[in-house]
Amino acid sequence: RNCKVRIKKWIVMQKSNIILTKTIADLKKKSIEEEKGIWKAIAKYLEAPTRHARVVNLTKIARYSKDNDTIIVPGKVLGGGDLSHKVTIAAFRFSEQAREKIEKQKGNIISFEELMQKNPKGTGIKIIG
Repeated sequence: RNCKVRIKKWIVMQKSNIILTKTIADLKKKSIEEEKGIWKAIAKYLEAPTRHARVVNLTKIARYSKDNDTIIVPGKVLGGGDLSHKVTIAAFRFSEQAREKIEKQKGNIISFEELMQKNPKGTGIKIIG
């Protein structure tokens, strides 16, 4: 068991993106504070190697969400497709085209930190990716 914990810590420390490393630590901390597994799951997805990074097009978000849903993408949102309804999306990165299309539908783009402050229990959130 101790070996697994050490290995996971080593992987986090190997990330060169300081913002990503801080976000992962904040998500894990919130998971412990609120005793909710959703934040730990998002942190685990973000810890994965870059070759396993989640990339989601707006088409997939439109297909699996409804009006006024809150969506988490543990990776990058791309602008492929269109949104037909208003959604709030938290992701690590957004392409410029995705930002434009989300704002065109009056959707909200927020960071993981903002989402953890607004909804610390993580209720009503869908993970897509």
